Amino acid sequence: MRFIAVVGAVVCALVLPTLASAGGWATVGFEPLPDGTAAGGTWTPTIFVKQHGITPLDGLQPVVMIEKIGSAESTTFLASAGSEAGEYHADLVFPSAGDWRITIMSGFGDSRVTYGPVEIGDAAQPGRGSEPLPVIGFGVLALAVLAVFALFAVRRGRRLTPASS
Repeated sequence: MRFIAVVGAVVCALVLPTLASAGGWATVGFEPLPDGTAAGGTWTPTIFVKQHGITPLDGLQPVVMIEKIGSAESTTFLASAGSEAGEYHADLVFPSAGDWRITIMSGFGDSRVTYGPVEIGDAAQPGRGSEPLPVIGFGVLALAVLAVFALFAVRRGRRLTPASS
């Protein structure tokens, strides 16, 4: 009987600390993604940190790290509190053009999120997200749409023709 009591005490001593730390997590998100941002330009995302994905968390010091893919180049930025609970802002500057990975560490436990790759364009040539659709490309697209509509109209007209006897 004494053996069962000792084993029960050991099991409780091992399980209770694990249960006490359960539930200590937060979600991290930000908007908008920096597609079209040029190297050297400043991007200021709004970062949202919510405990259990619901309750905004104040009093944190989120950190944003950017890493250039295929390179050892990386930079870290501290975020500051925004005007609303759980909202933070960081001024990021991508030092060079290329594909970058963005990692946000919320400052609440191990809560973090990684996005990317995100294309950052040259200062003279913004990334893909900001280039206008070429006029010739738009014309070809319009012609293709018209051709599809014409094909459907011709096929529909053939189906509606009465059969001759």
